[in-house]
Amino acid sequence: MEQQTIGFIGAGNMASAIISGIIRAGAAEGSRVMASDPDAEKRTALEQAYGIRTGDNRQVAESSRILFLAVKPAVYGTVIPEIRDFVREDTIVVSIAAGQTLDAVRRLFGGERKLIRVMPNTPALVGEGMSAVCANDNVAPDELDTVCGLCRSFGRCVVVPESMMHAVVGVSGSSPAYAFLFLEALADAAVMKGMPRPLAYECAAQALAGSAKMVLETGKHPGELKDMVCSPGGTTIEAVAVLEQRGFRSAVIDAAAACADKSEKMERE
Repeated sequence: MEQQTIGFIGAGNMASAIISGIIRAGAAEGSRVMASDPDAEKRTALEQAYGIRTGDNRQVAESSRILFLAVKPAVYGTVIPEIRDFVREDTIVVSIAAGQTLDAVRRLFGGERKLIRVMPNTPALVGEGMSAVCANDNVAPDELDTVCGLCRSFGRCVVVPESMMHAVVGVSGSSPAYAFLFLEALADAAVMKGMPRPLAYECAAQALAGSAKMVLETGKHPGELKDMVCSPGGTTIEAVAVLEQRGFRSAVIDAAAACADKSEKMERE
């Protein structure tokens, strides 16, 4: 695909994370990226940090060959009608909003478009994002590959059927928040036992990062890796027993399922 502008309607946390990831990985130069946002401070911050161009929604829509819709789901009904007459027919429109199906976005555009739906997460900001992608029939294989390549520039990317997107929201889209909550709780326990808080955060964060890397790189089942740490009569199995008694796993399952259910409810509204 020719080297043309990658546009972002909206410059919030997720858009900033994606822009950062794309530019840091060298997938696009700052001059090829353009963003709009009603908040002038956000626009200025992105210009200064990454050397991108900014403009209003119409200017970004007109200029972009790949156009990310990075606004809240609730304002899709306002933003898309504003830009739809300025989006070229060959532009690939990428939605990153929970609860907005490919068909819902198509209806808002009032006709057929090349539409891709991506559910990323905020670790894209440090090049460790997880993105799930699906596309409508108007998107050619090489166009899907191009967008997946952008997603891989800031982490991992998988192509899934759209029916899996609710599960994706629960398992990776929103789960950094669960991980941060767990990390904070681990650090609080260390502080309670006398460790300085900055050191507690470092120890907890590296333990979580390393554990996740073990799953990805060894291919071993998480239960097998857990068993490797739990020596008979040791300290770890004591902690695991408490987590089981307090319903740790069932709480996580219920939380992720509730997240997926909320995504499904948003889609129906």
